[in-house]
Amino acid sequence: MKAKRNTRRPEDVNAALAKTKGPVSKFIATHYRHFNSAALLDAAKGYDEHLKVGGKMLVTLAGAMSTAELGISLAEMIRRDKVHAIVCTGANLEEDVFNLVAHDYYERVPHYRHLTAEDEQDLVDRHMNRVTDTCIPEMEAMRRIEKVVLEEWVAADQAGERYFPHEFMYKIFRGGKLKKSYQIDPKNSWLLAACEKNLPIIVPGWEDATLGNMFAGHVISGNVKNVHTVRTGIEYMTWLAEWYTKTAKRLRNGEGSIGFFQIGGGIAGDFPICVVPMLHQDLERTGVPLWGYFAQISDSTTSYGSYSGAVPNEKITWGKLGAKTPKYIVESDATIVAPLIFSWVLGK
Repeated sequence: MKAKRNTRRPEDVNAALAKTKGPVSKFIATHYRHFNSAALLDAAKGYDEHLKVGGKMLVTLAGAMSTAELGISLAEMIRRDKVHAIVCTGANLEEDVFNLVAHDYYERVPHYRHLTAEDEQDLVDRHMNRVTDTCIPEMEAMRRIEKVVLEEWVAADQAGERYFPHEFMYKIFRGGKLKKSYQIDPKNSWLLAACEKNLPIIVPGWEDATLGNMFAGHVISGNVKNVHTVRTGIEYMTWLAEWYTKTAKRLRNGEGSIGFFQIGGGIAGDFPICVVPMLHQDLERTGVPLWGYFAQISDSTTSYGSYSGAVPNEKITWGKLGAKTPKYIVESDATIVAPLIFSWVLGK
């Protein structure tokens, strides 16, 4: 007997899912039907479903998402328990704080494609550090934060204590040292929201960020005596391995799993996703499940040996994802895509 064809059109399914959501979600359900827009909606629906069955979500931040003010949507995701851990570059960790305390001194350069070398020299002479169309003011942002965090580094160093980079930031927030300097609505700082939730944050490669460079400088100058006062790298991986193992075990009693929502590529994505094959192959914890959901927003073209541009199925061969793991890739600008996916998940 011939099987009956499913007559429910995708647009009808999406409209039904958006029925109880707000106008942004309804707009997505109506207009986002093909190509990258459809992939965006598929990833959002998958994120929704992953959480509904009790799953947890780890979000990774590469690129300059904090300078792009992704915190406007990400902070609410954190407050609403839609994000349960974050992996970010050192730049994203610090640039959220830079924006929090120096936003009014930032300059936007919409014509950045037409800047001459002389124009760029003028910016550096004024201590303005350009990230595409946005210039971060060195004195008001970087040096202001350096002064505050140096106090924490020195105090920990003298006490023989050691903390991760994000823990130093949490200590600064909780000590209230920056509160009078806020120049944006604090509800739009994703790091402040994470601090309030005591969210796990992993920052691989922190050493190559501005504050990492500053820390190295203070070690060289002797202001900080012990280079290990700031915990990094391998210690972050060992911490992540235990967090993943314990969280996966707890979820296994229900139906949920740990999902992986990747913004961009690079170390922010590759470092944490490798924890699963490490657990399986190096620690022989074969009972630990694979990631239960995977989505990536990337503008990196699939090419020769590029991790950022690798399609999700390549990760199967490395023991990171399974053949049946829900996988999505949206090849577009994360500053456009991520807030829309978050809006869907938040029901906006």
